[in-house]
Amino acid sequence: MNAHEHRERVADHVVADVARAVAGETAGEVRARLAGEQPACVEIVAVTGAHGVLEGVVPIGRLFATPAGTTVGEAMARDYPRVHPEDDQEHAASVALHHAVDALPVVDASGALLGAMPPQALLQVLRREHVEDLHRLVGITRETANARHAIEDPPMRRARHRLPWLVAGLAGSAAATAAMAGFEDVIRAHVAVAFFVPALVYLADAIGTQSEAIAVRGLSLTRAGIGHLVAGELRTGALIGAVLGALAFVAVVAVWRDARLAAAVAASLFAAGTVASGIGIAFPWWLARMRVDPAYGSGPMATVLQDTLTILVYLAVIRAFGF
Repeated sequence: MNAHEHRERVADHVVADVARAVAGETAGEVRARLAGEQPACVEIVAVTGAHGVLEGVVPIGRLFATPAGTTVGEAMARDYPRVHPEDDQEHAASVALHHAVDALPVVDASGALLGAMPPQALLQVLRREHVEDLHRLVGITRETANARHAIEDPPMRRARHRLPWLVAGLAGSAAATAAMAGFEDVIRAHVAVAFFVPALVYLADAIGTQSEAIAVRGLSLTRAGIGHLVAGELRTGALIGAVLGALAFVAVVAVWRDARLAAAVAASLFAAGTVASGIGIAFPWWLARMRVDPAYGSGPMATVLQDTLTILVYLAVIRAFGF
C-alpha cells in the first residue's frame, strides 16, 4: 500500500475515544457517566457486547430523549450503518449521507468496535473529494496531494498534469476532422449544411458536460446500477434534445425558409443530445472500470468523442434527408 492509498482510507480518520455503553445500562446511567468521561466523539453512543463487538448505536439526541430508566439496549438501533478501517473514505462519506447520520462507527472484520469517524472527518472528506472531482472533470490528474492545489503549482507541473489527456484529445480531434472531410461532397453541394456544425457541437458538448458533472460528483455516492443511471440520463438527454430540436426547427425555418434542412437539424439535435448524455455519464464509469480514478480526463476525452459522434450523426442525418 502506498502513502496515497493510506490517506484515502477510513483508518486515517478513526477516533478511538468514542462514547460507549453496554446494553444493560439505563439511559440515565449512561448520561451521568458520559458527563464525567467527556469522550472525543459524542455524536453516537456505541453499544458493545462480548469482546467489544458492536451490537448497535444510540444517536446522542435519542439518548437524551430516552427515559432515564430505559436501557440503551432497548433504545439502540441494531442496523445502524458502520464502516471498516480499510474502506475508502469517500465510501464512508457516501454511507453517512445515504443514512443521514452524523458519525459512523468503525469496526474490524469480527465486528469489534475500533472507534468512530466523526462529523469533522466526514465534512473534510466531502470537501476534499468535491475539490478533487472538479480537478478531474477538467483533466487535471494527480501525482501527489499537491495536485489539489493545481492552480497554485508552477506552470511546468500544471502542464504535466493536463497534457496527457489533451494530447489524446488532439488525436481525437483529428478523427473529427477526418469525419468532416468524408462529407466534403455534401458540404460543397449544400453550403448551408456547414453553418450548423458549430452550434450542434457546442450544444452536444454542453449537454454532455452537464452529464459528466453529475457523474463525476455522483457516481461514487449513488447505489444505483450503471444501467439504470445511463438509461435515465439517455431519457433526459433525449428530452433535452427534443426541446432544443423543436426550437431549432422553428428558427431555421424562419431564417432559411427550408423545412427539410430545419428537420435535419432538429433530428440531429435530438440524436446528439441523447448520445452526449450517455457518453457524459458512461465515460467516467468506464474509466473506473479500467481501474483509472473516475473521471480522470473525462472532460477533454469525452468532449472529443462527443464532437466526433455529433458530426457523424449530423452528416448521416443530412444524407438521410436527401442532401
